[in-house]
Amino acid sequence: MDKFPLSCDTFVALLPATASGYVIFGKNSDRPDNEVQEVIYRPAASFQPGEKLQCTYIEVDQALSTNAVILSKPAWMWGAEMGANEKGVVIGNEAVWTKLNGAEDYTECLLGMDLLRLGLERGSSARESLEVITALLETHGQGGACAEGGDMYYHNSFIIADCTEAWVLETAGKLWVAERVTEGVRNISNQLTITTKYDLSSPNLVEKATDLKLYKPEDGEFNFAKVFDQDSMSSVISRFCNGRKLMKKYAENGTFSVTDMMNILRDTDSGINRQSGTCGSQVSMLPRNSTSASIATGMPCCHWFTGTPDPAVSMFKPFIFTPNVSIGLLTTSPDHGADDPARKQPRFGGKVERRHPLYIAHEKLLTLQVQNEAKASAIVKNVRDLELNCVADMDEVLKCFDESSYSKVNELFEHMSNMESNFYK
Repeated sequence: MDKFPLSCDTFVALLPATASGYVIFGKNSDRPDNEVQEVIYRPAASFQPGEKLQCTYIEVDQALSTNAVILSKPAWMWGAEMGANEKGVVIGNEAVWTKLNGAEDYTECLLGMDLLRLGLERGSSARESLEVITALLETHGQGGACAEGGDMYYHNSFIIADCTEAWVLETAGKLWVAERVTEGVRNISNQLTITTKYDLSSPNLVEKATDLKLYKPEDGEFNFAKVFDQDSMSSVISRFCNGRKLMKKYAENGTFSVTDMMNILRDTDSGINRQSGTCGSQVSMLPRNSTSASIATGMPCCHWFTGTPDPAVSMFKPFIFTPNVSIGLLTTSPDHGADDPARKQPRFGGKVERRHPLYIAHEKLLTLQVQNEAKASAIVKNVRDLELNCVADMDEVLKCFDESSYSKVNELFEHMSNMESNFYK
């Protein structure tokens, strides 16, 4: 089974680590170099009984209704690497390699990224999204090429969070375990981390592991990671430990913030920021008194996305679900329809343009870093100053958010994307 040193990292911080009792989520999506990641919004929708939904490779039964979602996703696939829904749920996934990886992974099923998007579209809480994902996993399995070149196959782990709790979900084939997190900090990288303590699991997990000759009762207490994980690369183990240290460092005074999460995602020494290989990043702030896009329950959730490679030289731009929200087209990749090589058989028979306008503008900065480092650094500083001012402004907007605030944030993501793009011209 093909094995790649991907370095995705997903993080969540809860009370007592965070300031003001927020839940703060973050993820770097590390993918093959030069893969384009788009940020898209899809409104809530209703469907008729019996309708089907085309995911990346296979169809599944469509739900009668779906949530509004914002997604950061590889432009070629249906699924997403990370995202949020209008109910205040956020999810990020990781590639993991398990002892159940094998030839069956080449069979096209649901990708982990499809499961993530389905969880957001159909779940109204972290627990409900977890149940959506595990039910679909048990029914359809996971499999198919996870990269556009068709040369990467893996299983998945997830952090699923809302304003009150987080769940770590780890899978091996159709088998899974989940750990509930209600306080402190938690992170995952490209390895299984749940051992003997878990709160939920797939049916007859221990018996199935025994049947697969991966576990014997005389081995001691059942340890999911020990039973199913392949030998983790030292770089993965180091990065997981580095991430945990950084989370604990920023959390030690109980003031973990959105900017702290951004700083962690930008950290290169730890291996968390893979620079050009980090194709997109997300940070989300989930207030404890907010469960949906409605201001009736209090302060809304705020989600920040880059939509461009390397968070160290990209800008996190804010998004809030509102009744008339629009993110524009600057982070939307071209749609090639039925002619897309990813949708035709045989797969990936050619290359097409996938860059969106912000990605193209950002490429100019990356080129300038080679040609004129001083000028590029000045642009990065200006973009970072804009971001810091935006974070401060959003703090004030969110503190007194009401229906009159909708007009201020309806097109905020698009506005900030335009401002960022103008720096690169």
